[in-house]
Amino acid sequence: MKFNELLHIVEREPVFETGLLLAGDVHPAELYQQLSLWKRAGRVIQLRRGLYALAPPFQKVQSHPFVIANRLVRGSYVSCQSALAHAGHIPESVPIVTSVTTGRPGRWDTQLGGFKYRHVKIELFSGYRWLEVFPGQSAYVASPEKALLDLIHLQPGADSLEYISELRLQHLETFDVDEYARLASGTGSPKLVRSVSIIRDLVESELRDFRMVKEAN
Repeated sequence: MKFNELLHIVEREPVFETGLLLAGDVHPAELYQQLSLWKRAGRVIQLRRGLYALAPPFQKVQSHPFVIANRLVRGSYVSCQSALAHAGHIPESVPIVTSVTTGRPGRWDTQLGGFKYRHVKIELFSGYRWLEVFPGQSAYVASPEKALLDLIHLQPGADSLEYISELRLQHLETFDVDEYARLASGTGSPKLVRSVSIIRDLVESELRDFRMVKEAN
């Protein structure tokens, strides 16, 4: 396969797998050798075995980190601080994308960013949706309520007012505290159930401030 042929096939793909290139009269050994040469030449970036992205300036579509996160570990969704920041509920940008999986936890450090995977039981693997994260690119991302629930579940001591206050949650007028309470109750976890009253107080406090500002204007 020539590099121009590769560009024709994948130039608008944010990431691609070798399986996409094996259709037709293609010899796998030759393809893998060619990919290895292109990697050394800086034309493609290998994210993991069998998963690649075109390197600048050849890529016409920039890979969104959430799309890469989904593709690095199949059966995962973006959650915790990453999903909260994307929804605008915490102020900081998050340099490492955190995802949740029922598989083994781990971390991938690639040329396109760092990706962390946290393990949860299958009973907690819910509350995510297929979300457009960039024009033409979608990924599985936790709802804000589930992202906060996952974070508090996974972080020791996170059911305290001190920890939750340090998150500096914002724009809570769009946060569904009743949905958070429903999710927490469904887990049967005393820790998550305890967190509901703290979250509810924070949401109600911000809503009061939001209404006051709105009325003043």
